[in-house]
Amino acid sequence: MKTLRGRTLAHLLLVLAIAVLTVTGCSGASQAPTIPPEETFIISFEDFHETNGLISLGTGNQSNWNYGALAVGIWSTIIRLGLAVPVAAFQASFHNIPLQQDDGSWIWSYSVNIGGSIYTAELHAQFITEGVHWAMKISKEGEYEDFLWYYGECDLPATEGFWILKKSPTNTTDLVRIDWSRNISAGTHAVRYTNIVPDGPENGGYIDTQYSEGTPYDYIWDLYNKSQDNHTYIEWSSTTAEGRAKDSHHFGDEEWHCWDSDHTNVECP
Repeated sequence: MKTLRGRTLAHLLLVLAIAVLTVTGCSGASQAPTIPPEETFIISFEDFHETNGLISLGTGNQSNWNYGALAVGIWSTIIRLGLAVPVAAFQASFHNIPLQQDDGSWIWSYSVNIGGSIYTAELHAQFITEGVHWAMKISKEGEYEDFLWYYGECDLPATEGFWILKKSPTNTTDLVRIDWSRNISAGTHAVRYTNIVPDGPENGGYIDTQYSEGTPYDYIWDLYNKSQDNHTYIEWSSTTAEGRAKDSHHFGDEEWHCWDSDHTNVECP
C-alpha cells in the first residue's frame, strides 16, 4: 500500500513538473530578449565618414572617389532625414530597461528628444516559435499616439531577421524593408534596405551593404536604381581608404574605376 502511494505521489510530482516546464516554455523566457544591435537597423554611413570621408566630395583628380561619395551621400540624406524619428527611437532603446507583461511579452518604454521635440517610444518584444517579434510604437503629444512605425522578427541568437518601416503617422503605407544578417564570431554583417512603397516607381530598388574582413576591400556596396534599372557598385577598404566603383550608366563601361589612399584616381590593379 505504501509502495502504491509512493508511486502515485512520484507520478503526480512528475506530471506537475512537466506542466510547469510546459507553461514556462509557452509564456516566454524569464529574461528579456536581447535587442538586435544597431547595425541590423542602421546602415553605417558614419563609419565611412569617420575613417576616410567618403560622404565628403574631394577635389582635384578624384572623380572616381567623388562619384562614389555622391552615390552614397544621396542615400545617406534620404535615410537620415526620412527615418530620423524611428532611427533615434531605436538607438535610445539600448539605454532603457524593459518590463515583462502579464502575457510574457516585454516592453521598453521611454521618452526621446528628437530635433527639440519629445516623443514617447514603446518597443515591444514577444517570443515566437524559434524567435522574437518586435514592434515599435511611437507617440507625439497632440499629434498621434501609439503609431506602429516599424516591426520585425529575428531568430533567438539574433543572427538574422528583418524590419518593416512605415512612411509616417500621416502616411502609413509601407516604406522600406530591412533584411539583415550577421556572423557574431567573425564580426561580419550585411544589411539591405529595399524600397517597398506599393506601386512606387522605385519599388524594388535597394541599397545593399556588406562588411567582412576580406582583402583588399572589407566594405562592399550595391546600390540599385529601379527606375533606371542600374547598379552602382562600390568597394573600399576601411584600413587604407583605397577603393573602386563601377556604374555602366555613369562611366559608360563595365570596368572598375579606382582611387588610392589619397582618393586620387589610379589604374585598377
